[in-house]
Amino acid sequence: MQLTRRSVVTAMAASTALPAQSPKGPVIDAHNHLNYHTRATWADDDRKLIEAADKLGIEQLCCSILPPERPTTIEGFRNCNRWLAEAIKRFPGRVLGYCFVNPGYGQAALDEVRRYVEEHGFIGIKLYNDYKVTDPVVAPVLELAAKMRIPILQHAGHTTWLPSPQPNISDAGDLAKAAKRFPETMLICAHICGGGDWEWSIKALRDSPSVSFDTSGSNADEGTVELAVKTLGADRVLFACDLSMTASVGRLRGAQISESDRRKVFGENMQRILARRKA
Repeated sequence: MQLTRRSVVTAMAASTALPAQSPKGPVIDAHNHLNYHTRATWADDDRKLIEAADKLGIEQLCCSILPPERPTTIEGFRNCNRWLAEAIKRFPGRVLGYCFVNPGYGQAALDEVRRYVEEHGFIGIKLYNDYKVTDPVVAPVLELAAKMRIPILQHAGHTTWLPSPQPNISDAGDLAKAAKRFPETMLICAHICGGGDWEWSIKALRDSPSVSFDTSGSNADEGTVELAVKTLGADRVLFACDLSMTASVGRLRGAQISESDRRKVFGENMQRILARRKA
């Protein structure tokens, strides 16, 4: 058989795949992305993401769409949410939506969240690096999330070794500060395996029980899941991919944790977060 990139990727997916309907519990990706429609291949790329999830046994993907420009304009985030609502209909039962907003637009951002949660069934809010989560302008979004009982997925990283590539990026310490001020808000610290110093980040959130960590990212360091479960408890760790599909499934399948903890991380924890909206 001729060895091609496609055959290698297919073999990798097969080797890490979970059963399509896992008898051990739900498999929910807490952090992924569909594509902004100015990208010429957006429709094909969206379809490929769902196909990859099929091969890996991922039942649902909690997604947002991010625009290419920074800082994010009001038109940009409105496009993102409109296109995501269309994608949820295009992939019924597979895609759950985070409403992406730039908090700097004040009431317009809050109205956008209310509209997409109440009218389109979105499950949470996605914040990027337009502002740090501790900036005063973000406070109304944190308050609204608590009131609506929905999570906020916060882009984050402790990248001290880089020359300030994202000056407004939040780190785990920032999320700890926000959690102390807004203890009723469910926060998710994004990509433990793609946000720089993951050991520092895990330890920074030891005393912040309202903050969960997602396991996404392309970093292949050993021990990340184990340290997160040991330090934070399995109930605060969420399986996620953020487009690093096989790596993210593989690190959790290979983690040296109990099977009951693995079930929690793969989907039971995210199910519990989503259920708070319905409670």
